[in-house]
Amino acid sequence: MGSGHWSTGDYEAQEAYRRARGIDDFQYSATTRRTDPRLWRAAPELEPFRAFRESRDSAEHPHSTPIAVLFDVTGSMGEVPMHLQQQLPALLRLLVDGRYAPDPQILFGAIGDADSDRVPLQIGQFESDNRMDEQLRLIFLEGCGGGQQSESYDLAAWFFLHRVATDAWEHRGRKGYLFIIGDEMNKPILKARHLREVLGTQEREDVNVATLYAKLQERWNVYFVLPRMTSYWQDPKIERHWRALLGQRFLRLEDPRAVSALIAVTIGVEEGTIDISAALDDIDGTTGTAAVVRRALNRDAPCQRR
Repeated sequence: MGSGHWSTGDYEAQEAYRRARGIDDFQYSATTRRTDPRLWRAAPELEPFRAFRESRDSAEHPHSTPIAVLFDVTGSMGEVPMHLQQQLPALLRLLVDGRYAPDPQILFGAIGDADSDRVPLQIGQFESDNRMDEQLRLIFLEGCGGGQQSESYDLAAWFFLHRVATDAWEHRGRKGYLFIIGDEMNKPILKARHLREVLGTQEREDVNVATLYAKLQERWNVYFVLPRMTSYWQDPKIERHWRALLGQRFLRLEDPRAVSALIAVTIGVEEGTIDISAALDDIDGTTGTAAVVRRALNRDAPCQRR
């Protein structure tokens, strides 16, 4: 996957087409939610069961940079993918036109609760062209969750450790970027039962979450973004949990509408292609986005080299 090039013109044309015909941007989700919950499923393109994902180099993109953005879609968190879908042209403008990262290939996915949700995990493909918009709009916004201040982020972490291959890592020793956008903690342990049921593995042993994330960070720059959307924004348990796993890569974002800008700036600074001040100058400051991103980065210093 990952061939072709992004076109803002095509994105705008498709957006106008949907608007003129009253088609929901997240039509798969809107249609699925009108059916019996017992029939709820991930779109086939995002089904993780026995799935494998790849980010590969090509003649068009010889230095691919894998970027994965996974959304918690429980409760009110389902608004975040809607914000990012509207901001895709801005994100690609910074990453590609601003040359923040070479040959970005973006994958979108969604996280729920394996204990209670019908669709606890959705994983798209790495794309370089407008198919990334198509896969983002295929996400099913289930909106449930278990209510225990924990979701199945660890299930997604296992998938990226064991079921994703990238030429960036295999050929150049370069880590990819994995952004998890949520507002709760991981499960206390990753149950082998969930791995079998959701991913189709043969695992019989539960997985220690701290060990899982330590191994994952050997191959991926992993960030957890906590947007200001629920009461958990100020919950110290959430921050302590993620800081213990990721350290300075726990980011608190005051305005979820700034998520695409935060992702782009974080990548550009980590890649060393731009500094924070110059990157923030690239953002339209009239909406306050630059100030929001600056506070997130200054508070947590996510891009300092270790």
